[in-house]
Amino acid sequence: MDAVTALSAIRQPEPASLREQVERALSVAIIAGELAPGTLVSVPTLAAQFQVSATPVREAMLDLEKRGFVEPVRNKGFRVTHVKEEDLVEIVQVRQMLEVPAMVAVTATFPHGRVPEFRALADDIVDAVRRSDLPAYLAADLAFHLTLLRLTGNNRLVNLVADMRSQTRMTGLANMLGTDQLTESANEHHTLLDLMAAGRTDDVQKLMTRHVGHVLGWWAGLPEGEQ
Repeated sequence: MDAVTALSAIRQPEPASLREQVERALSVAIIAGELAPGTLVSVPTLAAQFQVSATPVREAMLDLEKRGFVEPVRNKGFRVTHVKEEDLVEIVQVRQMLEVPAMVAVTATFPHGRVPEFRALADDIVDAVRRSDLPAYLAADLAFHLTLLRLTGNNRLVNLVADMRSQTRMTGLANMLGTDQLTESANEHHTLLDLMAAGRTDDVQKLMTRHVGHVLGWWAGLPEGEQ
């Protein structure tokens, strides 16, 4: 079984928006480390795996190239790029600069009437971890955080964070399936809601800083505090 066939994140896409479906599946595989840096993939092989024509796959790969996830290899296909540690550190720092104060600000005017909605989103994250479903986990995590960020009323902020999250690599995430650390990380979303609903801004700041920092710790295969 080759590397592409073994990927849990690669599934046959729905008929609509084939390019987006292929890009989403491949980006999940790259973000989570299922497609490791240095892996060489070809458009024909991927097209056969997805059971689609080469065109949407080629378009998806070009989109991933723009995001810096892959680079073209002449006459061979595309290679998953390596991420320099300093680049990942910068991404995490920017995310902390944007997301942490935003969540603190939202805490001051937290809409308690929407708690059931937020709880349902957090439940989706926990459930995805329980099922070891990486695509569902990443989608639910993004939906949860962007939904809370929209409470700021600042669409540019939401778009900036979404962009930074799209660039984030969590190279050890695939290896964390079934671990206590991933379960704890998932449960942190419920803890965050508890703290926000209680107006505990200092604790919200600490938890969000740590939560985003998992990218450099657990999700990079490193013990927390030693990254």
